[in-house]
Amino acid sequence: MIISELFDRLRRFPDVEAPNLFAVDAADRLILDEADAALAAAPAGTVVVIDDDYGALTLGVAVRHGATALRVHQDSLVSERALAANAEREDLTGRYTTHGLGADLLAGARVVLLRLPRSLSALTEIAETIARYADPDVTVFAGGRDKHITVAMNDVLGISFDEVRASRGRQKSRVLTARVPTPGEPTYPVSEHLADLDLDVVAHGSAFAGPRLDIGTRFLVDFLPRTRDDATVAVDLGCGTGILAVLLARQRPGVRVIATDHSAAAVASTAATAAANGVADRVEVLRDDVAESLPDASVDLVVCNPPFHLGAAVHAGAAVKMFDAAARILRDGGELWTVYNRHLNYRVALRRIVGPTEVMGRNPKFVVTRSVRTR
Repeated sequence: MIISELFDRLRRFPDVEAPNLFAVDAADRLILDEADAALAAAPAGTVVVIDDDYGALTLGVAVRHGATALRVHQDSLVSERALAANAEREDLTGRYTTHGLGADLLAGARVVLLRLPRSLSALTEIAETIARYADPDVTVFAGGRDKHITVAMNDVLGISFDEVRASRGRQKSRVLTARVPTPGEPTYPVSEHLADLDLDVVAHGSAFAGPRLDIGTRFLVDFLPRTRDDATVAVDLGCGTGILAVLLARQRPGVRVIATDHSAAAVASTAATAAANGVADRVEVLRDDVAESLPDASVDLVVCNPPFHLGAAVHAGAAVKMFDAAARILRDGGELWTVYNRHLNYRVALRRIVGPTEVMGRNPKFVVTRSVRTR
């Protein structure tokens, strides 16, 4: 199989697909090219791939080098499923196994391919974990698009590795290569006490906003007491670190709260945040793709702070997918409370997908709406 032909066939499914959204980019190609010699020399079972978006790195190594026993970690469940779907179509399913970010993934690793995360906190936790568990001779090839790579990323890698160098740029992409790990004490997860909410927040590196309270969620928090008071089941859709889920559980002792997110770091953070605030027994944490495992018409209340990016692209697809999910799982008369940037015209989509929607609050940056499910 020719790798260029493989790349032509790769899809983003089950993630949002659109003409301006791609399953492979120049950074994937550059990572594979920069790592080519190391991959050719790596013994079977010593190659690890981290945060492969849709399978270009994992399946690219399998095809170009005939590699087997690849170990893969993807924070996003959507990415996991996209890789699995692409691998099945290409008859490459048996070439890799999936692992959490830890010793099972990295023990004995000699080559690590990494799509650089956009946050330094995520990169810090990944780099520390590689340095702690991988072979002392490991080489890390961490690549991304130039517009998302900063000098600070070199500094972060330099804390966990003695040698860090940047490749030449190609097609607006670049690879940072790191060698000679220097293991230290892990710094993640981190925690912070939010005094105004009397809330302890725990966050892994890849969790959105870290242990802080992002300003959109902060605005929505003020409206939680106004959500329907007869709810028996509530869902925090895209839970992040679990702030909304924990506050709902604390304010409504009789409500069963389900916190769901596609991110492994998010669900681990939410579980830790719930435990830190004494509500772990009433917050069910679920790693899922927009609550797809929840039954139709099974909940009374959904709270949501949807993203407006898909990777690097500004795109409403992720938010619409969440609105579709809320419409499916809400009972007739159930409520969806949403916060979003004022410049986004989500109210039209909410009215069409969920039901009657009214603006409950505005500030200079955000809008909070309440949508009532009608069937």
